[in-house]
Amino acid sequence: MLVEDEWYDFTSSDLLRFDSKNKNGAPVVLDWAIGDLTCQVAKGKQNYACRSKNSDCYESAIGVGYLCNCSKGYKGNPYLDNGCIDINECEHPDQYPCHGKCTNIPGGYNCTCPQGTRGNPLYENCTRIPENFPFTAKLAVGASITATIALALCSLTIIKLQKRRHKKEKDEYFKQNGGLRLYEEMQSRQVDTICIFTEKDLEKATNNFDKERILGCGGRGMVFKGILENNREVAIKKSRIVDEDQKEEFVNEIIILSQINHKNVVKLLGCCLEVDVPMLVYDFISNGTLFDFLHGNTNAISLDARLKIAMESAAALAYLHSLTSHSILHGDVKSLNILLDENYGAKVSDFGASKLVPLDEAEFVMFVQGTLGYLDPECLYNHQITEKSDVYSFGVVLLELITRKKAIYRDGTNERKSLASSFVSAVDQNKLCDILDDQIVEEGVMEVLQELAELAMQCLQFKGEERPTMKEVAEGLQILIKFKCHPWGQKNSEETESLLGGELPTHTVPDAVMYHSQEDSAMLNIEAGR
Repeated sequence: MLVEDEWYDFTSSDLLRFDSKNKNGAPVVLDWAIGDLTCQVAKGKQNYACRSKNSDCYESAIGVGYLCNCSKGYKGNPYLDNGCIDINECEHPDQYPCHGKCTNIPGGYNCTCPQGTRGNPLYENCTRIPENFPFTAKLAVGASITATIALALCSLTIIKLQKRRHKKEKDEYFKQNGGLRLYEEMQSRQVDTICIFTEKDLEKATNNFDKERILGCGGRGMVFKGILENNREVAIKKSRIVDEDQKEEFVNEIIILSQINHKNVVKLLGCCLEVDVPMLVYDFISNGTLFDFLHGNTNAISLDARLKIAMESAAALAYLHSLTSHSILHGDVKSLNILLDENYGAKVSDFGASKLVPLDEAEFVMFVQGTLGYLDPECLYNHQITEKSDVYSFGVVLLELITRKKAIYRDGTNERKSLASSFVSAVDQNKLCDILDDQIVEEGVMEVLQELAELAMQCLQFKGEERPTMKEVAEGLQILIKFKCHPWGQKNSEETESLLGGELPTHTVPDAVMYHSQEDSAMLNIEAGR
């Protein structure tokens, strides 16, 4: 039997007459435990006795079994579901002291000092925080906050006004560049292949015109590679300069260019008109320029590949010259402006110098643009550009294809020379093979090369009226390609002449040599003065 220690003091006499002394019995304290398992083992059993979720298990003092008790902050019977309930300590300040603000929480309570006071409210009363922020300081802080808010409001107002002015400026540019006219044409379905891009669209496509996206750079501007939201790759031409006199005609040119549909002309996809200098968006051509293809590597290039590129480029220019309502003069034909697609097909590009000329207009375009080495010499004298100016420039491209030399190149003595001048001199001295690319000479088709050289010479005639049209050039190149594909034709000079349609118009070589020598000197002097 167990009893409370305070209730009973043992003496030896108690053993003799215990019953008579304690007739009413003695208070009993039972020391018990549940089962013979430890808490850790019992928790995994189905008959675990601590049922309340707010109860704890602890080991029995007698060494075996375990007992349950409500968790701290809870009271009740831990052996029943939901038997332990939360104690509201704030209702029992004698047991749970708090000299401040008491807040009951599950399993405990929070005791905090009221606002404006401080201390440890569990053990002592809170004391008021002394005033250490004088009125003048409060006034200064208030004034600073007011000034900051006023400044922020002013900044927001300025930003809003700038945005409004920027939008007005964009609208003005859009109107100046003919955007309203283009919209009208689009609504009337006269133009249905052009997209109008915003400046933000093109900034996003080029990563804000990142330098890493630059495809090319020239005197008139730069070309960036862009990726539109639909993942289409495009080339975006951003010009540096604008001719105020030409702004009104810009949309007219866009409308005409949007109607160009030729496999060998780079397609115009759209434009951006809300900027000072309009930007043009073209289809992206993957294999770079003909210039890089010829002069940027030493890989072998077959005559077939060169003839194909020449014929396709000529066909594209012939198409532009023969459009129904307008004749498009390119104005800057050169190997840098002929792009190559994934199959090395030619794509004529960069109409930055091009002009639209109505077919029934008698006047010539009064300006000269172009690139050194490709310029029509007749333009240097009369300052007039015609379709035959493109023919001359294309003649220089033909020379690049068959010689693999640049339009302005350096010879063995490091002297700068005009390719056109050197070629004419070589023909005059019967040294055609000396200037031709060795690779195509070794292919053993000299008859084709001679005819190709003759065609180039005709394109380089001083007088434009003596040059063939681009249509005639394209047809001549196509005949040469067919002739090269038929070995039987190469052995029969009469059939060759028949295939090539007879001789091209004659020219006087000495006169050409004299002219090109003068042109060579003039051009190099021009460049030296730049």
